[in-house]
Amino acid sequence: MPTIVAIVEGHGEVEAVPILIRRIAAVETPGAFPEVPEPNRVPRGRILQPEGVERYVELSARQGGPDGRILILLDADDDCPRDLAPEILQRATKVRSDRRIQVVLAQREYEAWFLAAADSLAGNRRLRDDMTAPENPELIRDAKGWLTEQMPSGRSYRATLDQPALTEGFDMERARRSAPSFRKMWRAVSELLR
Repeated sequence: MPTIVAIVEGHGEVEAVPILIRRIAAVETPGAFPEVPEPNRVPRGRILQPEGVERYVELSARQGGPDGRILILLDADDDCPRDLAPEILQRATKVRSDRRIQVVLAQREYEAWFLAAADSLAGNRRLRDDMTAPENPELIRDAKGWLTEQMPSGRSYRATLDQPALTEGFDMERARRSAPSFRKMWRAVSELLR
């Protein structure tokens, strides 16, 4: 199996993304798991600046070895993923055309994928037992805030603690049905596994 080196922007994704890649691999390539080293965490602004993505793609290519693949995962925030992802991919492949590279922009933010499968997380990490998925989860501007509202008073969502745990437990099939950017993530990881 290949090595998949991820480039992510958030502290929570450093632990969560390897879990997510392995979970998708368990479905797509049962019994054969890719090596997923700790992702390279780079602030979004640094990735988007001139020579930013190029520098980190080069670093990731060296880390992944001769057959390494690269996944760039960012939050779209207010940008249109359909516009920004191809631009990032073009820049990345220009510097390392010898590598398989996929770019995924989570619509708004990674946590929107949890909202898409919120029913499956009810009662988890002190989330409300009666929590249900909102309509159009990827249109919610502050998914982290929405998760905080589902917790008891005095507790708030903390990406470094909650994101890896929720990544372990959310229903990926529900997320695929309700979150187009998660379907893109699934396809990207599947492509990197081939």
